[in-house]
Amino acid sequence: MTYLLRRLPLSRLLLLCGLVLAIGISVTALAFALGTGPTPPPKPLADAIHDALAGASGEPVQGISANIQLTDHLLEGANLTNGGSEGGGGGELLSSPLVTGGAGRMWVAKDGRVRLELQSEQGDTQVLYDGHTVSIYDASSNTLYRYRVPPREGGAGTSWDSGTSTAGPHEVLTVAKIEEAISHLDHVNVSGATPTDVAGQAAYTVRVSPKETGSLIGAGELSWDAANGVPLRAAIYSSTSSSPTIELAASSISYGQVAASVFEFTPPSNAKIEEIVLPKKDGSSADSSTPNDDHPHVTTSGEGITSVAVIESKSKEGADAKQTSSATEADLQKVKINGIEASELPTELGTLLSFERSGVRYFLAGAVSPATVEAVAKGL
Repeated sequence: MTYLLRRLPLSRLLLLCGLVLAIGISVTALAFALGTGPTPPPKPLADAIHDALAGASGEPVQGISANIQLTDHLLEGANLTNGGSEGGGGGELLSSPLVTGGAGRMWVAKDGRVRLELQSEQGDTQVLYDGHTVSIYDASSNTLYRYRVPPREGGAGTSWDSGTSTAGPHEVLTVAKIEEAISHLDHVNVSGATPTDVAGQAAYTVRVSPKETGSLIGAGELSWDAANGVPLRAAIYSSTSSSPTIELAASSISYGQVAASVFEFTPPSNAKIEEIVLPKKDGSSADSSTPNDDHPHVTTSGEGITSVAVIESKSKEGADAKQTSSATEADLQKVKINGIEASELPTELGTLLSFERSGVRYFLAGAVSPATVEAVAKGL
């Protein structure tokens, strides 16, 4: 088992980036629907967070079920072809509801298990988390991606019990500590707690935006249930648009125990399986079978939100490399980097770029414009 970055063509790697991004939003955003429900009284942000963690309802949440709608404009105008060579990723990108958006359902159990289900003409896409492993089944490519989450210190699990925090299983952070934590957010602007109605629940919404300019990240918004602190909505905005680039929405939400069978999923017997293995902090592979001199080298250019990540790895050789290159060329737009053809994917929130030179494959990613990423690539 080797690094995912070495095994996948750029186009399929971009699909995985979309999947991971969607997971990050789905786990923290369970529902959003405008309605005529109640709104909570105005409160300072720290007080609203404290009261939600303390559980104003007086009863812990036993589970969550919701009808959802994922809206995703990340790849609009990205100039991806819908076809390409066999095994390419362009068609997969354009058909996966995790990348293009879709309707579905979401469930969260009291013990932290999560299942997200999105429907499409190519079949349902499933995202599951059991407390140890994230599994993503993409029906459009009949591929199951699996990533084992490193255990947290102390082996603590995830729970939706009100009042759960790193301070202790039933200890709620004080308003003073919450205010102190907010004051340490030096690089972002944090709004107050805006009273709103989310999925028929009284909720608060906070908006966070970077102080530093020059990136394509405009802001993020999070809404939570004022009574029990459960996240109800999340959205990411581009600096070039006032509408959310990615948002998870739901037409309904209910609280109550979720049957264990809901979290059972068996992929088709002929599904391809991709094991995701990330480098450790010391640069070594989490898989001991991978040689130490074979792992990608990761650096950054610039600082803060405008920095660009540069990943260098050995180029593949032989027929497998030619097939990978052909798939990439068929799916992505091309630019010249010091006379070398590179594959590029500009998105609403950043730019991805890949090229090979002298036996080295370069992969660059940043929440910045194509011109900024290309300038970094030309300086390598």
